[in-house]
Amino acid sequence: MALSFCGNDRGSSAYSVDNGVLDNGCFVDALNLVPHVFLLFITFPILFIGWGSQSSKVQIHHNTWLHFPGHNLRWILTFTLLFVHVCEIAEGIVSNTQMESNHLHLFMPALMGFIAATTSVVYYHNIETANFPKLLLALFIYWILAFITKMIKLWKFAEASLGVQQLRFCITALLVVLYGLLMAVEINVIRVRKYVFFANPQKVKPPEDLQDLGVRFLQPFVNLLSKATYWWMNPLIIKAHKRPIELKKIGKLPIAMRALTNYMRLKDSYEEQRQKTEDQDKSPSIWKSMYRAFGGPILLSSTLRYMADLLGFAGPLCISGIVEHLDNSTEFDRTNKTGNMTFGVYFMSSTELLQNTSVLAVLLFLALVLQRTFLQASYYVTIETGINLRGALLAMIYNKILRLSTSNMSMGEMTLGQINNLVAIETNQLMWFLFLCPNLWAMPVQIIMGVILLYYLLGESALIGAGVILLLAPVQYLIATKLADTQKSTLDYSTDRLKKTTEILKGIKLLKLYAWENIFCDRVEETRGKELTSLKTFSLYTSMSIFMNVAIPIAAVLATFVTHAYIEEVRLSPARAFASLALFHILVTPLFLLSTVVRFAVKALVSVQKLSEFLQSDEIGDDSWRNAEMPLEVGKKNKHHGITKVVNRKGRYRMDNYEQPMRRQLRPTETEDVAVQVNEGYFTWGSNLSTLSDINIQIPTGQLTMIVGQVGCGKSSLLLAMLGEMQTIRGKVYWSNKNRYSVAYAAQKSWLLNATVEENITFGSPFNKQRYKAVIDACSLQPDIDLLPFGDQTEIGERGINLSGGQRQRICVARALYQNTNIVFLDDPFSALDIHLSDHLMQEGILKFLQDDKRTVVLVTHKLQYLIHADWIIAMKDGSVLREGTLKDIQTYDVELYEHWKTLMNRQDQELEKETEMESQTILERKTLRRAFYSREAKSQTDDEDEEEEVEEDDDDNMSTTTSRRSKIPWKMCCRYLSSGGFLMVFLMVSSKLAKHSVMVAIDYWLAAWTSSNPHNQSLADPFVNATNYTKNDDAQIAEHRSYVPVFIILCGAAIALCLITSLTVEFLGVAAATNLHHNLLNKIIHAPIRFFDVTPLGQILNRFSADTNIIDQHIPQTLESLTRSILLCLSAIGVIAFVTPAFLIALVPLMVAFYFIQKYFRVASKDLQDLDDSTQLPLLCHFSETAEGLTTIRAFRHEARFKQRMLELTDTNNTAYLFLSAANRWLEVRTDYLGAVIVLTASVAAIWTSSQSGLVGLGLTYALTVTNYLNWVVRNLADLEVQMAAVKKVNSFLSTESENYEGSMNVSQVPEDWPQHGEIKIQDLCVRYDTMLKPVLKHVNAHINPGQKVGICGRTGSGKSSLSLAFFNMVDVFDGKIVIDGIDICKLPLQTLRSRLSIILQDPVLFSGSIRLNLDPECTCTDDRLWEALEIAQLKNMVKALPGGLDAVVTEGGENFSVGQRQLFCLARAFVRKSSILIMDEATASIDMATENILQKVVMTAFADRTVVTIAHLVSSILEAEQVLVFESGTLVESDSAPNLLALKDSLFSILVRTHK
Repeated sequence: MALSFCGNDRGSSAYSVDNGVLDNGCFVDALNLVPHVFLLFITFPILFIGWGSQSSKVQIHHNTWLHFPGHNLRWILTFTLLFVHVCEIAEGIVSNTQMESNHLHLFMPALMGFIAATTSVVYYHNIETANFPKLLLALFIYWILAFITKMIKLWKFAEASLGVQQLRFCITALLVVLYGLLMAVEINVIRVRKYVFFANPQKVKPPEDLQDLGVRFLQPFVNLLSKATYWWMNPLIIKAHKRPIELKKIGKLPIAMRALTNYMRLKDSYEEQRQKTEDQDKSPSIWKSMYRAFGGPILLSSTLRYMADLLGFAGPLCISGIVEHLDNSTEFDRTNKTGNMTFGVYFMSSTELLQNTSVLAVLLFLALVLQRTFLQASYYVTIETGINLRGALLAMIYNKILRLSTSNMSMGEMTLGQINNLVAIETNQLMWFLFLCPNLWAMPVQIIMGVILLYYLLGESALIGAGVILLLAPVQYLIATKLADTQKSTLDYSTDRLKKTTEILKGIKLLKLYAWENIFCDRVEETRGKELTSLKTFSLYTSMSIFMNVAIPIAAVLATFVTHAYIEEVRLSPARAFASLALFHILVTPLFLLSTVVRFAVKALVSVQKLSEFLQSDEIGDDSWRNAEMPLEVGKKNKHHGITKVVNRKGRYRMDNYEQPMRRQLRPTETEDVAVQVNEGYFTWGSNLSTLSDINIQIPTGQLTMIVGQVGCGKSSLLLAMLGEMQTIRGKVYWSNKNRYSVAYAAQKSWLLNATVEENITFGSPFNKQRYKAVIDACSLQPDIDLLPFGDQTEIGERGINLSGGQRQRICVARALYQNTNIVFLDDPFSALDIHLSDHLMQEGILKFLQDDKRTVVLVTHKLQYLIHADWIIAMKDGSVLREGTLKDIQTYDVELYEHWKTLMNRQDQELEKETEMESQTILERKTLRRAFYSREAKSQTDDEDEEEEVEEDDDDNMSTTTSRRSKIPWKMCCRYLSSGGFLMVFLMVSSKLAKHSVMVAIDYWLAAWTSSNPHNQSLADPFVNATNYTKNDDAQIAEHRSYVPVFIILCGAAIALCLITSLTVEFLGVAAATNLHHNLLNKIIHAPIRFFDVTPLGQILNRFSADTNIIDQHIPQTLESLTRSILLCLSAIGVIAFVTPAFLIALVPLMVAFYFIQKYFRVASKDLQDLDDSTQLPLLCHFSETAEGLTTIRAFRHEARFKQRMLELTDTNNTAYLFLSAANRWLEVRTDYLGAVIVLTASVAAIWTSSQSGLVGLGLTYALTVTNYLNWVVRNLADLEVQMAAVKKVNSFLSTESENYEGSMNVSQVPEDWPQHGEIKIQDLCVRYDTMLKPVLKHVNAHINPGQKVGICGRTGSGKSSLSLAFFNMVDVFDGKIVIDGIDICKLPLQTLRSRLSIILQDPVLFSGSIRLNLDPECTCTDDRLWEALEIAQLKNMVKALPGGLDAVVTEGGENFSVGQRQLFCLARAFVRKSSILIMDEATASIDMATENILQKVVMTAFADRTVVTIAHLVSSILEAEQVLVFESGTLVESDSAPNLLALKDSLFSILVRTHK
């Protein structure tokens, strides 16, 4: 057949134009080619020239991007146009097969139209990005021409009385409509932009987000195609492979998504609700306000979701069509075609087209692509809205926190925990609910549609299958709720276990010295046992849930097909069987998800309830008085119906107004000499009882006012009342104009930010070096700063370094001094400081630094010796003012009070003398700080987190090595994990998984065999059909048909059983692995040498026990299950398709390559983005809890706006990371879904061309459809597993630590029971170091201590005194020499024996939570009498007797319910309980007061009279009575004699030490 444009059929008049040119159909088709050719000729040169010039600039930066009017509409219309063109091509080709010769004009113009439409959109995109609308004229002309030519064609068709029943007529009509609409869009662009036919074209700038080059999240700005496929993410994801994604790379959020924008939207709709409900006494509905603010996107998402769900049903229908028409693939009769011949060509009806299998295959492919695109778009829209909502809620909560009334916090109505929960849990619950909420209304529709289609395919038996599914759905819900409950109880146990672990790690030194580590280790193991029991229940429910999910569809299919075999008269054809199988697969997902969605909906209801309660709690009073316009009438606080009117503080609180408020202009007024004045003030903390009553005071300007009085008389409350933090019952507070905005305040409980020392002190004020230095000197912070690893750039606070109380307090005071304000309020700044520092701070800081500046100072204090410096004194008693005036006034008018003060002052002076003898508390604090660091530096901070392989080599290093490293899957760790689970479990898991999937395939294969056994297709070659079918009558056929049922039932039963077994084995493999890993970790760490704890930060060890253990316990098993399931499903599907149509394997190769690269790039990027999301979440949560703790300080300083700004920045950063993470997930899913669609296309085309057995084709296509669902799960789970395996890796890195050598070279039986009997110690040539890498800390020490001797050891800090005490217990590396106690070299003894026979009292008293008995005698070996005796010696007996429970009285965590002195005495009692002949006291009197120290000394002299006591002293004065004194200097013993003898030598080091400490 010759190819000719108009065809050359016999007797056709293809080229005759007798009836007029336009009546020749072929000419009209040729006319239709003209516009397309015109467009291609015009646009190609422009595109090439354009692209040529562009390539020099590489990529036009996106600051020129903008959308012309009607952008999205144009893309949608163009896509529809392309689809219609595809239909036209298909129709043309199929019609052409009905003709004698080839008629090119049937499909050629359509093909050109397709090319032209594609060109038009590429061309448009390029014009748009270059913002050059003049070139759009070409398109405008094209649309007009195309419209006209198509109109002519349609007119001719109508003339020939062709109608809607002919497909080509419909297609032409559609094209006319589309071209018309596109023309309208083009005219609209001309109207708006005026780029042609108008005198002055309109200049348009791109959106401001894009001009700000920091915005990298381009989803809102790219064109529709890029939006749908996330094409703009490519550069980010591909570059991530070379180097990790950092915060800089993801840039800022677009304005529309920032927390501030969304906060404004939500707040406006919330205020609207509030106005509406104010009259009805109801609370404003958060649901309604959320709907008002974010309803639009949710509706859009739901629409997309509905479209996706409807398209989802195209899959099963196309499969049914393909299989059916493969069966009846007889040629259509050509007899009746003349009726459809017009213009000499064939016109077909639409049903005819849909009977063509190739057309169906293409349709199936397009439907899949569209369905997946819509679905991902719907997901994306909900996620973006969810994130926006969360940002808005966080801002709302934060604003509320800043206005919470202080009484709420202090009266415990709102705890910090509640606020943290709101921020961390409730907002996330709502966000998740929003993610899932389109499912709430999409799923029921999907289920109903599915059931209707099943009914249409299978008749009544379908209802039985649907019934099975519906009956089992509530069970799913039950399991889901049970799961949530079990998770809660597991959480409680793990919190408890963590508490105990933390205690062990904090007191590890003591536990080792007393050889108690195993006892406490068992306590943890016991709690872990309970946790594991709970975890097993959790695993059981999880596996049940997984089992239900897999078993329900099998059960439904079983019920349906078996009933169908017995009820229906009609045979089950392969087409119907596999279509319904695919439908069941579709139905399962919504049913499985429905239980989750319902659960989230319930949680969301609870969260909204909590939120609305929080948003309606009390706020602090109105702020108008702070502007000092008028004295405040506070009495009028409206408190009716318990509803607090929220005062909208204009200007101050608007979030978009971030300047610090301006200082008001100074107006000279009569009250200029009074800074603050309170008249007849009655103030309360929320209850109606007044805490402060009848307050009349004045604070003189520029002077030092002191407020004194005994504890609890309302001094701090008075400060807060002046700051407006208390509720006022009546009375007024006046501020002079210039002072209100200028207050600095240091609270009694020090409050630090998680920031550097410098940021804590400057607190948002500009940095001024001189001033900063002066403040640091005044607060004597320099020595402390010098100790910190990075000086004043060290992070402090919760996540940084823990400072002691005194250090924290001085930083807070420094903050108040540094601010350049008129008034400074200091609330008891000396409480945590020792005497030297207090004096220094008073002289340098308050008297000199503040008074020189003529600042008004209000100081609350207990140190009466400073009263002489005060210009004005306010004495308080029981919440009211006792006296006010100068010291002179009080001396003259209230002699009694003055005398009372004098006696108190004398007492304080005596303490002062005592304190100067002692080494001051500060020096100690600094010592502990130094200890904490010197041991760390040795390890030079090699944190295992940083050691991960991803340490980037230098940039010039060949990129390939790092690249390959970053994309490796941690197989080694997976093996470690599985081997921890035990080989039996692994074997069981693998074999049962394989068996399950084989049986699942067998079921479907059997179904194919069964349905193909129909007497329709009786060819002898058919393996499935017996040739005897000819003779059988109907009954026999039915019997034959039913004979397949038993096998089918057996197979389904086996599959269901195997599902149960696999889901159980995976979960219990997880439990076994978790048990082993935790057990080994705990034992390794408990038995590690003490050095390990010096160099490994506590937080890092705790992380292994908290976060990492949690991942290993709960997350890895589920990921592993999901991963193996999706991989096996994909493999079995590919196997089945390859079995049905081997040709498919050829197409598989390129697909596999594509898949490999997609997953490789995605995993790396996903891991980075997940890390970013995690690391940006922490600062946000910390900022919230920090703000709630420091509310009074922030409000006093007037820094609310700055903190809000910070909160918005942190929220936006976290949201950016999260958005990118979800966009990356969409990127992956769109790509894997398209791959899946291509697999379906290749499978169906291969099946059609090789025209295999129809039952098997159905089987193959059904499997191909499932692949699309599981491909992205494979990648997502791989990525998750990779992140989670990092936890196993971290735990594993600790499992390789060396343990201490517990064995020793002597056997326990060789050691006498009562060793050491005498307590004689010989130290021979002893050399000690902390680690083989470090220098020795003791060098060649020789000493001899007689039994019962009292020995003192002293020396300057760092001279090796404490190292000696550790050497007695073999806690350090004794690498030369030895210590012999009662004739036995201690290095040969088993550690347990050695340490259990000696006693030590440490410098920091350590108590464990539990009972007093546990703290004195955890081994439970002593009688009660012995314990009481020990307590009596330590002078604690009476106190313990008074406690409820006596010896079993509760000790809280860290012994917080006892004072430091009492704790130290408990440690003494502990040492006494263990009747050892040697007692070592390591600086035991350092942290206690004089009285306790005297008790200690007395006890040592009496109770331990016959024992050897070695005292390591920081205060030389405490060893002046010692019989022997050893003086150390940098690791060597320099002097050894009795104290009096050494003192007699004037130039001995000992006497120098004594003199300097005097």
